[in-house]
Amino acid sequence: MIDLPQALAGAMFALTLALIFSGYPVAFSVGGSALIFAVIGVAGGIFELGLLNAFPERVMGILGNQVLLALPSFILMGAVLEKSRLAEDLLLSIGALFGRLRGGLALAVVLVGTLLAAATGVVGASVVSMGLISLPVMLERGYSRSLAAGVITASGTLGQIIPPSVVLVVLADQLGVSVGDLFAGALLPGLMLAGMYAAYVVGISALRPHLAPPIDVARPPAAALIAAMLPPLALVVLVLGSILVGIATPTEAGAVGAAGAALIAAARGRLRKGALWAAAEETARLCSMIMMLLIGSTLFALVFRGFDGDLMMEAALTGLPGGALGLILVTNLVLFVLGFFIDFFEICFIVLPLLVPAARLLGIDLVWFGVMAAMNLQSSFLTPPFGFSLFYLRGVAPPELQTRDIYRGVVPFVVIQLLALLLVIAFPGIVTALVPD
Repeated sequence: MIDLPQALAGAMFALTLALIFSGYPVAFSVGGSALIFAVIGVAGGIFELGLLNAFPERVMGILGNQVLLALPSFILMGAVLEKSRLAEDLLLSIGALFGRLRGGLALAVVLVGTLLAAATGVVGASVVSMGLISLPVMLERGYSRSLAAGVITASGTLGQIIPPSVVLVVLADQLGVSVGDLFAGALLPGLMLAGMYAAYVVGISALRPHLAPPIDVARPPAAALIAAMLPPLALVVLVLGSILVGIATPTEAGAVGAAGAALIAAARGRLRKGALWAAAEETARLCSMIMMLLIGSTLFALVFRGFDGDLMMEAALTGLPGGALGLILVTNLVLFVLGFFIDFFEICFIVLPLLVPAARLLGIDLVWFGVMAAMNLQSSFLTPPFGFSLFYLRGVAPPELQTRDIYRGVVPFVVIQLLALLLVIAFPGIVTALVPD
């Protein structure tokens, strides 16, 4: 016999996904489908309208959430570094340092991608910045179009896994774990992945030297290199280190990071009104999007639970063959596929709340679970034909770089990414080694 409330919960979830895939704004898709089915449930006498009385209180709880208060500061820190062109200084200096080596410019992109990931924490900003700065130089100096596109796109996605990442802050809130613990858990996997990218660049440059020729450029003076690298790197170490050792909360560290980025930009004479306004505008835009998603997903969760949808999902996920291993396999498959079509924040607010209770019941370490989810979604963002990072690069690429070049170039990095994900699954100690007991 069909359980009508749970059937309606399933139909509500299906309608939400259909609206999202149709291109309708996600926040309105989530909240709108919840309202539609709440009306249907009330009319059918199977939904208590009084459940919605909790909605205003939950929205106020979101506004006072101490974890989420860190988001504007981290976003502003990255935006200031990007808009004031400090990230460009970093890339040009390191590119000149490594350029004379075979594959050196590609190696510089991986290194700068790692630093930008730690400094900006936003995938789109890293891909676009390196695409605008590095790609024309690499193509002009004879680099393979596919290798140039692949290394820029892959290195830009490191902003999702290397702390202090905005993605990890949101993920910590949804998992109910400490931001510091999740940062500690993601640090080694993120650096491991960057090292695997660098190893591939060195290997392909040695085996097929015509793909990545050395570039005859003047090496920057040591003082210029230190001036370009030291301040942003010191800022990242200060922000991340203060969180990991427990000196500051993520909110406090983020505020220091944003102020530090502004001071560095001012010291370089880059803190102009236009750059500061653009950084503030970018911060407000992204924070507003996250807030609207949170409000919509909160309403969705209330109605979904009103139809006992949470119990249905919990029973289905905990009853999978293989127990915890079955849930891990299903989670990875679902996240990988959804990552082709919808953004991380949308997946985080809509899908992960359905998976986390089952993971908790099966005894899965939620910090490890969160790092695994972030690594998985990073893979899907790179995978043709729908990976988000591919579209970021396509939007700033010169005309001679064709879409098929981007697709061809990113395939080896997707393989590396999946291998790193398998290593995280097979050896949980990669994640848990730095997490405090």
